[in-house]
Amino acid sequence: MCIMKNNKKEIFKGESLKLAEFAKAVSHPARIEILKILAEKNSCICGEIVLEIPLAQSTVSQHLKELKSAGLIAGEIDGPRSCYCLNAEGIAVMRRLFEGLFAVIETDNIKCKC
Repeated sequence: MCIMKNNKKEIFKGESLKLAEFAKAVSHPARIEILKILAEKNSCICGEIVLEIPLAQSTVSQHLKELKSAGLIAGEIDGPRSCYCLNAEGIAVMRRLFEGLFAVIETDNIKCKC
């Protein structure tokens, strides 16, 4: 008899899964700061990010990897430097999904007094 383990994430809809990926990607304050820096500069070299965030280069690189994996930033290798910028499409999808979530849980309609 073969018993297969179910991946619990499989029971959720695609948009809920994608929203959870975005939430995980922005769940660290350093990643939020990186997004803000990239938004302000509209393009950034990794070394510049390290100068603005008091973390080791390797730690910043790991945060950049997470943001890139979620589709929120794009990166390009330029010789010995890595250049990153915001991924407009990924940011737009994340915004739409978060706005959809908050539209469903409209705070004006919450009646619970527990």
